[in-house]
This record gives sequence, C-alpha cells and structure tokens, in this order.
Amino acid sequence: MLKHISHIGIAVKDLEAGIAFYEKLGLKLEGIEEVPSQKVKIAFFPCGETRIELLCPTSEESPIAKFIENKGAGVHHVAFAVEDGVANALAEAESKEIRLIDKAPRKGAEGLNIAFLHPKSTLGVLTELCEH
Repeated sequence: MLKHISHIGIAVKDLEAGIAFYEKLGLKLEGIEEVPSQKVKIAFFPCGETRIELLCPTSEESPIAKFIENKGAGVHHVAFAVEDGVANALAEAESKEIRLIDKAPRKGAEGLNIAFLHPKSTLGVLTELCEH
C-alpha cells in the first residue's frame, strides 16, 4: 500500500520565518502555493525523495490555525505516497478497521489526490495518503 514518505507537513505561524530556517539548513525552496479551500499557504522544500511542506494559515478559520491554537506550531502530518491510488488505499485501510477522515480522495496541493486517516487510529499521528 505505501511506497515512501511523500512529505512531512509542518504547521507554522510565520511562513517567511519558516522558509528562512529551512534555507539555513541548506534546503532550497521549490515553490509556494495557496490552497484557498483549506485556507492555507504551503512552502515546498525537497529533501531527497521526501519534501518538507510548511503550512501557514491564511485565515483564523483554517484547520492549520486551529491546530496551531490547540497544539502549537510543529509537525502536523506525515504523508505517504501510495501504489494503487488513494481510493484503493482508503478501502484497504478501512477493511483493516483504520478510521478514516476522508471517505474518498480529494484534491490537495499541486492537484494531488489526497485523503487523511484519523489520528485516533494511527497512534496519534495525522496520516495523509497521496497519489503522485
């Protein structure tokens, strides 16, 4: 079902400060995208086969703003690339009694098909499945 870690999503209050930090570590900013449906702006940093995605809310109603309010800035989710499509991965996860947030794939950043598994079923880690 899982191929590799696609990305790690990190919630930040200040996107520019987050970008500056990761550039100090030697990573190169690949781009920035706003996802209006999620009220978030995302900065992408490739690191080998995996990417770091800085997630900055664009509204107080953003799920990322609520996450930061409740838990503070930091790791928001881990995303795995899946082999046979997100819909198949969701069906397989559900058949193994893993609780789903998304019952069907939806569009995420960069037009990827994505879906989330509930942290109550994933050892407290919000887990994203994505299809490249």
